[in-house]
Amino acid sequence: MTITNVVQSVWALSAIGLIILVLLHSPKGDGIGAIGGQAQLFSSTKSAEDTLNRVTWVLTVIFMGLTVVLSAGWLPK
Repeated sequence: MTITNVVQSVWALSAIGLIILVLLHSPKGDGIGAIGGQAQLFSSTKSAEDTLNRVTWVLTVIFMGLTVVLSAGWLPK
């Protein structure tokens, strides 16, 4: 197993993880409740959502970084 295969595996796993995490996010749309200001009355930031956001950003950075490395051909074949 070469380093390219390992990087491709990590890249594929990060892509699958990103898809799952994006689907787990709650919708951010305020809808019609934003007109009366009620959207902020009932919304609160939870630590689980903050953690989900952080993990999503970390996987995004990993995915994008590995995309650049794999597409540029910087790894030996």
